[in-house]
Amino acid sequence: MPDFDLFVIGGGSGGVRCARIAASHGARVGIAEERHWGGTCVNVGCVPKKLMVQAAEYGAWARDAIGFGWSCMDGTHDWNALITAKNHEIARLNGVYVQLLKGSGVTLFEASATFLDAHRLQVGSDTITAERIVIATGGAPIWPDIPGAEFGIVSDHAFFLPALPRRVVMIGGGYIGVEFAGIFRGLGAEVDLLYRQKLPLRGFDEELREGVAEALTAQGVRLHPSVLLDRLEDMSGIRRLHLSDGRQFDAETVFFALGRAPNVAGLGLAHAQIDITPNGAVVVDEHYATSQPHIFAIGDVSNRLNLTPVAIAEGHTLADRLFAAPHPRNWSFAPVPTAVFSVPPLATCGLTEAQATANGPVEIYEARFTPMRHVMSGRGRKTFIKLIVDQASQRVVGAHMLGDDAPEMMQAIGVAMTAGATKQDFDRTIGIHPTSAEEWVTLRTCTRVVGQKEK
Repeated sequence: MPDFDLFVIGGGSGGVRCARIAASHGARVGIAEERHWGGTCVNVGCVPKKLMVQAAEYGAWARDAIGFGWSCMDGTHDWNALITAKNHEIARLNGVYVQLLKGSGVTLFEASATFLDAHRLQVGSDTITAERIVIATGGAPIWPDIPGAEFGIVSDHAFFLPALPRRVVMIGGGYIGVEFAGIFRGLGAEVDLLYRQKLPLRGFDEELREGVAEALTAQGVRLHPSVLLDRLEDMSGIRRLHLSDGRQFDAETVFFALGRAPNVAGLGLAHAQIDITPNGAVVVDEHYATSQPHIFAIGDVSNRLNLTPVAIAEGHTLADRLFAAPHPRNWSFAPVPTAVFSVPPLATCGLTEAQATANGPVEIYEARFTPMRHVMSGRGRKTFIKLIVDQASQRVVGAHMLGDDAPEMMQAIGVAMTAGATKQDFDRTIGIHPTSAEEWVTLRTCTRVVGQKEK
């Protein structure tokens, strides 16, 4: 008899949810985590990042208050106080994850796990067997293959810097680069953002990308599009960057924000004959099964839709299916609302304009405006919202927003889109006045129709 009915490799959000739900169904479950409970999101990702974004916004809010009659002066930011408070909150969340697992009857191993064969694992000093195994090891930051890469940092390091750098160069225009550019700039650093595309945030709606570039510039971030970093030198503690266009400049900190790759190093997947893609992602089918039908992979390690709530949903779904839940939850993975915690934040749900037009004609509804708060504050911050409507069915197939509270609004928009809401459903909904949110239900005039098929 195997030691466990289910063994989970990885104590991040997806792995923990899978373990807990399986245990609640009566399975004998073990879980291994070699670094920190809660995984990337809780420790070096979503949670501490958003705390730091909020910290970065307070200075601007203090200046905004002048427009409302308050006498405010620019203060100084205490980086160590922020990091200490952040660490305290993360430690609390680590403890919550551990207690949830123990309370569910899951056996915890604070160690790495490596496949010995398709049913046996080396977990620290123990050899264990399991009837079913779940790989939930997430992703890891990508380092560039350039001379001097060792003189830079990645996101894992940014949460533990001993002091706020005076000048930071962000390499990469994805969500990590954009978010940390806003964080460091908001806390007072000089920030340059380098990326190889013409606009940041490849894969997002084009008008959102344009808006983000404008917002970063308005915040004081210097943008360097269509450029690559060729090499990095250490000049007695100062980093000298050599760019693909021949330019050179110096910075205190160079932050590589080049995305993340599936975290499969050291798992011994070949010993279990588990197939992976050329970029290291574990290959799975629609039921999260790998090339070994009793071994599964969920979350970022399969590199499909790399979002914490998606990993949680996959873990929950898998546990229900494997251990015969009486009423399994039916999750919707299309559309999936998501956000980038830039300054200001953006949020999106469903298709971009380019994706939607590939399916046929769509109607575009847009609004650009200055929110009431910034009419008073005088801060040059605009809000942009966009609805994409399939012309034939009138279903809303895409929603995009850049501006204050965008992520909070998009969660509700996601509910409506998951339920199949049409433009007419939005039109007949009463708005809450005065709010920016009411703009979603007062978009009366179609801006344009695109994707018309040629006759």
